[in-house]
Amino acid sequence: METNNDFARSLSLLRREKGVSQRSAAKDLGISQALLSHYENGVREPGLAFVRRACDYYRVSADFLLGRSMIREGVTIGAEELYDEGAQRDNVLHGSIMATLNRKLLVNSVSVLFDLLGKTGSKKAVQAASDYLSSAIYKMFRYLYRSSGTQNENFFSIPTPHFSTGCINADMIFSEADYVDALAEQVREKGADSFPAMGNDALAKNYPGPYQSLLQIIHTTGERVNYNMTNRWSGKK
Repeated sequence: METNNDFARSLSLLRREKGVSQRSAAKDLGISQALLSHYENGVREPGLAFVRRACDYYRVSADFLLGRSMIREGVTIGAEELYDEGAQRDNVLHGSIMATLNRKLLVNSVSVLFDLLGKTGSKKAVQAASDYLSSAIYKMFRYLYRSSGTQNENFFSIPTPHFSTGCINADMIFSEADYVDALAEQVREKGADSFPAMGNDALAKNYPGPYQSLLQIIHTTGERVNYNMTNRWSGKK
């Protein structure tokens, strides 16, 4: 059933990314709009013939469409195969102690977040959190990439006008909504007991190293936001 959910989500996202209406996509794919709506909402599962047409139409592999790969060409990468930057010993980013410090704070904190999410068993929440953070990284990298004004932005599949007008921000908002919905669904279906202990003592015990980074981020973010609310965002200097 999870594969069906992955397929439905991918099918819907690819159509929106292509910028076509459900009616137009259904016509191109040779099915009714109602049937495409069922596929996109996970109500029904398509046959192999439709999967092939959809792969050709959106120019992606079946693995990508079915949620088995994050690579559009369909190379399936297992978790054990991914390079782990944070696992490298004595790993210091060249030229910047500050960059190294902040990278470690974020890597350690994200590791705690995803370990906790994994313990809930909610794949939807894991995917939504990943989507949100991926979009944030995409946005920061693209701003850096384009800052010199000499880089060709054809490197990115999202057109420059769409990026400049905030499509990534919209994606982050939708991902955040998906995340909140997934956590609420987890509570409804599995109960609050399905969530791991997240009190200070439990986190300090289960994540003695990374938890210090998470605490630092919680503290500094809180201080920054509270300061901005009192000063910068209210017009004070």
